[in-house]
Amino acid sequence: MMKNIKLNYMYRDGANYKQFGEIVFENPEEISIAAATHKIKEKLIQEMFFVSEDWGFPSLRIYPYDPEIDHDWHTFEDFEETNAVQSDSRSLGEFLEGIVMG
Repeated sequence: MMKNIKLNYMYRDGANYKQFGEIVFENPEEISIAAATHKIKEKLIQEMFFVSEDWGFPSLRIYPYDPEIDHDWHTFEDFEETNAVQSDSRSLGEFLEGIVMG
């Protein structure tokens, strides 16, 4: 059985509090972790950051936004295979093709 792919991401606010999240995609295209990582890094800000809302992900900010020290950037952590249920309606391939550069 084909494994789903989980994208792990994080938000670190200006006070260094960290919140972690994940998005699970089906992978009918059978894209490898290495290929997905290469493709997503091309579309990240400094190969690490993205604005979650721009990609259709929930923001992980849980504390009130302080514009003097906080920002909108989330950090891409990694991809991993998972048996977890799909949480995004897009396939991994559709997501990678549709994301916008930061």
